[in-house]
Amino acid sequence: MRYFRLIILLASFVVVSCTQSRRLQKPQPSPSVESRENTFEAYPKPAIKPAAERTRQYFSKLDDKRIGVVANQTSLIGQIHLVDSLLSAGKHVVRVFSPEHGFRGQAEAGELVGNNIDAKTGLALISLYGDHRKPTPQDMEGLDLVLFDLQDVGARFYTYISTLTLVMEACAENKIPLLVLDRPNPNGFYIDGPLLEPGFTSFVGMHPVPIVHGMTMAEYACMVNGEFWLKDSLHCDLDWVEVSGYNHKKLYRLPVRPSPNLPDMESVYLYPSLCLFEGTIVSVGRGTDNPFSIIGYPGFLDGDYKFTPESRVGASLNPTYKGLECSGLYLRGEIPDLVNDPGIRLKWLILMYNSYPDKAKFFTSFFNKLSGSGKLRQQIEAGLSEAEIKATWQDDLERFQKTRHKYLLYHDF
Repeated sequence: MRYFRLIILLASFVVVSCTQSRRLQKPQPSPSVESRENTFEAYPKPAIKPAAERTRQYFSKLDDKRIGVVANQTSLIGQIHLVDSLLSAGKHVVRVFSPEHGFRGQAEAGELVGNNIDAKTGLALISLYGDHRKPTPQDMEGLDLVLFDLQDVGARFYTYISTLTLVMEACAENKIPLLVLDRPNPNGFYIDGPLLEPGFTSFVGMHPVPIVHGMTMAEYACMVNGEFWLKDSLHCDLDWVEVSGYNHKKLYRLPVRPSPNLPDMESVYLYPSLCLFEGTIVSVGRGTDNPFSIIGYPGFLDGDYKFTPESRVGASLNPTYKGLECSGLYLRGEIPDLVNDPGIRLKWLILMYNSYPDKAKFFTSFFNKLSGSGKLRQQIEAGLSEAEIKATWQDDLERFQKTRHKYLLYHDF
């Protein structure tokens, strides 16, 4: 029994030591899907617990504060919404800020969400989407603290990190502290993609990071602060609560869909590769049962999967090719390969481009914003292979990895 306890103590020491290590390490070859799953299951205690559930770590910081909360349907403590939990605990929530898709998560991508009143709580809802993406001084008036809790999916063009940046900027300008309740990044076990270049900044890409940045929200906020990426090099009074039991080697299954068109983990894993199609004539399955798990267009000759996009409330009222049968590819079977060998897949983009008869119409003006430069489109049009294109990213990725490493709160992959 004594030897067993000694072994447990030694193992705990090794785990803690590894977790605290901040040395820059080159990413190692990813383990197989089976070994990743076993690694995940090997850490039952402590289980991965998002910061919102660690109420002892932050509830006392909310006492006697007038609070603004940035939240949506992913902001949960167990099965209860964060805002409902705060009100039940007697915290003084003044108003709620909601990002793209709205407070209850029913708005589709790009849909304008106006200010409103939450029917359940009676709280004022301030939309941070459309023309009102950044809290105004009037929005911030009377607040002592802003609490931020959104589930990100780890892609540069997923707009929650842009909302985070603009909230940080508003907090800095109005001298109001920001407390980030961190959540695991379901795509946080790798980095990949071209870095965003100057001149291509937009709401779907604000900073010089790759498409897959491999950071949690709190880590990303630390980087925005530390690299002085806020307007006029402002500095936000930033605090955060870490996730318990998480590191960047672990896979994390989301307990709730992060947005209407990412209904499951398959779509979350495919999203960094498939969102680039939003800047093309190709459908990514909006208006079907498999958004961001299928791709195609009418007349595609190399596909063996048929689908017809239709209107769906909260998830594509007017999807691409509405009512038209598309031929394409069903990609959910690619998930084991994506997890075993993580990285953005360009092969589908190259295949679709090469198959389309009118190549001048394949890309839209939105593609360069999503990719972060004009290079990727030019490389595809020039006939470069996936390997040749990805080789041009590597120097930038190595530089970004060094910057990223300074702000990591959890052991890296």
